[in-house]
Amino acid sequence: MSAATTRSRIPDRLCAEAVDLARAAAEEAAAPGVVGEHVTAVADGDRVVTHFFECKEPGYRGWRWAVTVARASRAKHVTLDETVLLPGPDSLLAPEWVPWSERLRPGDMGPGDLLPTEAEDLRLEPGYSGEDTPPPNSVVPEVTPQNLADLVEAEDAAPSADAADAADSVGTPADDTLSAPTRGTIAAVAEELGMRRARVLSRYGLHVAADRWDESFGAKTPMAQAAPAPCVSCGFLLPLAGSLRQAFGVCANEFSPADGRVVSLAYGCGGHSEAAVMPKPPRPAPPVLDSMGTDAFPLRPARDSGSVLTGTAVGDGDTEDLGHS
Repeated sequence: MSAATTRSRIPDRLCAEAVDLARAAAEEAAAPGVVGEHVTAVADGDRVVTHFFECKEPGYRGWRWAVTVARASRAKHVTLDETVLLPGPDSLLAPEWVPWSERLRPGDMGPGDLLPTEAEDLRLEPGYSGEDTPPPNSVVPEVTPQNLADLVEAEDAAPSADAADAADSVGTPADDTLSAPTRGTIAAVAEELGMRRARVLSRYGLHVAADRWDESFGAKTPMAQAAPAPCVSCGFLLPLAGSLRQAFGVCANEFSPADGRVVSLAYGCGGHSEAAVMPKPPRPAPPVLDSMGTDAFPLRPARDSGSVLTGTAVGDGDTEDLGHS
């Protein structure tokens, strides 16, 4: 270790004693009553010392006012170098800045928001657009009624002309991506079939989407673990098209927690179409003893019932009621 390095670690005596000069500089730069007690003095080099003072500013907890003083060789006067507010070892700091592309989370976009996609996005790969690479700024060709009508008129006026002549007749280059595809070309057929997209999902994009969907609505979720049957046998499942059809579908049960979501075929919930088929109400058996019916009882005894007293003549018109006499 050299002598200069050893000497620089020892604060210069005159610079270390210039606490009042450093405090005055800190109070001039800060608001009144913000500069606190002197914390320490650190040697930054030969005859260069930084004095640290506490900061009492609300919101800057743990920060310190740093005032650097210095003196020239063989000089006895200490001069001010700089004053700055620096964070301390236990200071309250703002979180590290993160780009917006990394801060964005699902559900953050609202009406009118635009999310630009990077040109080298690994989730996408070039589709059929008539070129090997997609357009630089717009992936969807702009087809207006005016340029479409001009192109149709040009083709009708010169049906035997090729695509370049027809495009030149309306003042549009033949390879302009903003014009409609010429009828009869491969691009026109691809557009009718819905295949004329500048970029489509890559294999990496498919795997990323599948992992995300399986994590939210997959076989390992608590809902699927308690389900009576998987979605593959549910009547509310709408299968997807393409390669994802073998693993995913869309739930169409309005009472399911996954209604309108892409679910794994191994997912399941209590809203399965065959989970609880309601049986028909049982028809009760006919009763052995009819306790609900009524029996008819006459108010007067019949003539041959033996209830009439002997020697008593009962005429036809007699209407003597039964009872005690």
